[in-house]
Amino acid sequence: MDEEITIIDSNARNERIKNFFLDNKKKLILTASIILVIIIGYLSFEKSKERTKIKLANQYNLALIDANPENKQKTVDRMVNVIRSNDTTYSPLALYHLLDNNLLENNDEINILFNELIEKTNLEIEIKNLIIYKKALFNSDFVSENELLKILNPLVNSESIWKSHALYLLAEFFYSKDENQKAKEFFNQILVLPNANSTIKTESQKRLNRDLSE
Repeated sequence: MDEEITIIDSNARNERIKNFFLDNKKKLILTASIILVIIIGYLSFEKSKERTKIKLANQYNLALIDANPENKQKTVDRMVNVIRSNDTTYSPLALYHLLDNNLLENNDEINILFNELIEKTNLEIEIKNLIIYKKALFNSDFVSENELLKILNPLVNSESIWKSHALYLLAEFFYSKDENQKAKEFFNQILVLPNANSTIKTESQKRLNRDLSE
């Protein structure tokens, strides 16, 4: 008797499953189709990203190989195109190359390219912070106190690994202008910063002891 009941229950369960698939056939096919389209779309997107990356790598390397002191503008144009592609790897490298080799003379143009990376490129946070610091370092020789503070504000008000670098740049900026009290304030902030760069902390202490001890 128990065996017959088990068989009946099993048949009933199989029938319910069969009816479920029959009743929801269209929905199941639609769901499977959507999942398939998503998978294909994702794979196509990743393949497209890979092709774009390879293309940018080729553009960047070609600009390096073809670099000619007699035709700097050609290198500049190629590197600027790479920067404006907003690639997380090659865009920063392209800007560094332009700066390291003094290929750009217009400060406004350089700052526009810095902003292209900072504002439009999806960089890892500490890479972005490094570029903000490099922008401030570049501008520190010719901008006002307020402008430099504005550039460095995102680092000074963060826990970034580049915070001590930003504070040191500001301290040296004010020291160079004989604003010793402001310089001391920033040097002292470095000394109490938990994750301050050890070399920067040492140099800050030296500066305070040697030049700002009064």
